[in-house]
Amino acid sequence: MTNIKSLTEKLAAWRRYRDAVRELSQLTDRELSDIGIRRGEIESIVRQSVMTPAV
Repeated sequence: MTNIKSLTEKLAAWRRYRDAVRELSQLTDRELSDIGIRRGEIESIVRQSVMTPAV
């Protein structure tokens, strides 16, 4: 059962990643700048936040 749970968690993390990248990518460069993100950093920032366990 641990493998299924692990797979389910990875799939959920991938979906969160994909959704967040899509949402941020739809923002204008000005909107991204307002929140301190450059367009080229989107995937890296999202990956870091989605893959890091919540405290």
